[in-house]
Amino acid sequence: MNDFKKRIFDIIQIGKENDFASKAFDVGIVITIIVNISIMFFQTYDELAQYQGLMGTIELVTVLIFCLEYFLRIWTASYLYPDSKRMTAVFRFVTSFDGIVDLCTILPFFYLSGFIAFRMLRVVRILHLFRINSNYDSINVIKTVFIDKKNQLFSSMFIIMILMCASSLCMYSAEHEAQPEAFSNAFSGIWWSMSTILTVGYGDVYPITMAGRLMAIVIAFLGVGVVAIPTGIISAGFVEQYSNAQNKSKGGVVLGETVQTIYVDIDSNWIGASAADIKELYGFDLIMVARGNKHFVPDGDYNVEYEDSLALVDMGK
Repeated sequence: MNDFKKRIFDIIQIGKENDFASKAFDVGIVITIIVNISIMFFQTYDELAQYQGLMGTIELVTVLIFCLEYFLRIWTASYLYPDSKRMTAVFRFVTSFDGIVDLCTILPFFYLSGFIAFRMLRVVRILHLFRINSNYDSINVIKTVFIDKKNQLFSSMFIIMILMCASSLCMYSAEHEAQPEAFSNAFSGIWWSMSTILTVGYGDVYPITMAGRLMAIVIAFLGVGVVAIPTGIISAGFVEQYSNAQNKSKGGVVLGETVQTIYVDIDSNWIGASAADIKELYGFDLIMVARGNKHFVPDGDYNVEYEDSLALVDMGK
């Protein structure tokens, strides 16, 4: 039974190059996701009303496939988190990003029909299954940038929120008497300040007094500068990540005397270990992985597999 469960776990994980069943499962899930999302759009066409029954049946089949996949992942969660007990592993999966995404794409069909747009989260699975760039995963770059720059981004978002509240209060003071319906209280101008500071400019709420218009000019100029801050932070983060990846790649060639290459055989204790595990337990920084004909920089989702070739830097040197 355990061998069967382990085989199911291997199949529903991201496909390995030489595992036909796992690759076929990935392709099948991608097709199911595309069909499910397509049906969601087709159901909004009045011209296709006569096919609503058929589309409803197809939708039900795809959702049942999602449910089956979700329960299989719960059933095999102990293999995903081998260091945890059964119930702890299930809890870790259910509360993980992938678990929450899977659940949010299933529930709207049964209970939360108003949140049908959550099904679009399934697109994340497609991006996760088929890496955009096998040498350097673009999705991982975005995730890493936001994690590394979270403090700066939080600070800039805080500044934007303060500016929005201040501009709303200022606009209330200038426009309340002239437009009591549009600016009924200090918080009623939040919508205006948001569209102005973020340079959207819907035009549904706008100042009509001279003082209000002068304030709007100043706030609009401040908004352009403030909104550019997080953009610059994120752009700088992308440049840093790209530079780090290039330096790591070059480091394996230039610093050949400090880099060790290890081939993972079937008896290796490293099989299943992550890059963080290797660094913490063995004192090596994993900078590059060769798997078949692919070479890539390991990310947080990487685990060592049989026949991997690892480029390592001894942290003790």
